Parts: sequence; structure tokens; C-alpha cells
Amino acid sequence: MKHIDKLPPIILIALFALLTMVSCKNVDDPFVPRVVSPVLVAIDGTAPGDFATEPTISYTKTGNVVLSARILELDKTNLLDYKKGIDSLPVANTKITITLRNTGAVVAELTTDAKGKISVEKTWLALGLSAPVSGNSIPLNWSGSYKGQSFTRLSRASVK
Repeated sequence: MKHIDKLPPIILIALFALLTMVSCKNVDDPFVPRVVSPVLVAIDGTAPGDFATEPTISYTKTGNVVLSARILELDKTNLLDYKKGIDSLPVANTKITITLRNTGAVVAELTTDAKGKISVEKTWLALGLSAPVSGNSIPLNWSGSYKGQSFTRLSRASVK
């Protein structure tokens, strides 16, 4: 290595380029691989615009649980036009299955109406709670498929 200064510059450049290419490594993403949902599942009773968290809707322990949502497709055609922006279009005639996340049991199988709405009313017993106590919560999955791509939205129903 004491004669490295006598090597032609082209060899040094080639050696540097080779070492640079060899040192680059394709690293897998450490996070769970996800695909962007083809639709927006806006669960009624949750904070508007809260689509990044798992929403929890609270119900009284004596009443029934009304699970309802709107299924929307985001039309991004006018994304760069600040006067128009992104449009939310209702998704009609799409089958949505609500399941209990703990057991996988089907709570309801629904089809969206022309406005993209679905709604079902269930008792606490039907959701797996025979004696609801304040603080109990039931994790739910809202699943379906749109334009050949499946999607799932998570939520919780809790006892007030």
C-alpha cells in the first residue's frame, strides 16, 4: 500500500467506484409492508379526519350498539387545483363484513347503499359481552374489497 500514489488515476477512480457500489445494500423495510387502501372508511361517531388511529365509539351499557360508517373513494383528479382539491365519492354496492377481531366471528355482512352508507344495530350480547361493564371494549374489523383490492379498517366499541 505504500506505492498507491504510483497507480494511474483511472485505476484509483475505478477502485473507488467499485467499492462504493459493493458497499450499497438493498435493505428491506423494517415496518409492516402495507398497501394504500382503495377506499376511506369513515366510521360514524368518531372525530372527523381521524383516520390514522383506531377510533373508539362509546355506547351506554343498557342500549344497543349502532355500528355505521360511510365508504368513500378519494378522487384525486384535482389534487393540484387548490380551488377543487380531493373529492370524496360514495362507494355503492360494496360488501362490507364487520367481524370481532378477537375471535373472527362475523357480526354483520352489509352492502353499501347509493350514498356509501352501512348501518347495523346489535346488542352487547351479540358482540360477545353478556354483562357489559363500563370500560369494556370490543375490537372490530371493517373489511371489504374494492376494485380488486381488499381493505380493513380497525375500530372499537366501548361501554360508557
